[in-house]
Amino acid sequence: MKTLSLKSIFLILFILTCILILPVGVLSAEKQVVGWIENVIVFPGNFEIKAKLDTGAKNSSMHAVHIDEFKRNGHDWVRFEVVNRQGHTETFETKVIRTAEIKRKNSESQKRLVIRLGVCLGTFYKEAEVNLVNRGNFNYKMLIGRSFLKESFIVDSEQTFTVKTKCQRTQN
Repeated sequence: MKTLSLKSIFLILFILTCILILPVGVLSAEKQVVGWIENVIVFPGNFEIKAKLDTGAKNSSMHAVHIDEFKRNGHDWVRFEVVNRQGHTETFETKVIRTAEIKRKNSESQKRLVIRLGVCLGTFYKEAEVNLVNRGNFNYKMLIGRSFLKESFIVDSEQTFTVKTKCQRTQN
């Protein structure tokens, strides 16, 4: 029986290491690293808001006040206001996608309206499902969850404001 030389063993270990590490490096290179707090732009309205990027949350949430549900052409719609840190108020009117039941720690679950908004982070634009809730007691009026972040971003919890947000929304 032939024994492997030390040189052959190192070569095999090197090849195996490259095979195991390379896919991780390739995937990471395709994703943009962002901080846990970033400015995003919400469309329609081209409205800038500070957001917390939360990998612990599945979906995104946005602070909304004066929430008014109504019917339009037989469909459920909602009108609401959002105020950013500069005190600018934007009124949104959009179709309701669904109602979500959100489980809360140490409290009863809460029903929230879910809408679709365009969200821009860095130069990445994506239509996202966002639930509406009064986040007035929170530091960040928008929370971006995993459903938006997956496949495109890696969140670095030591960084904030790492990207300049600049998207041009294409008209549908």
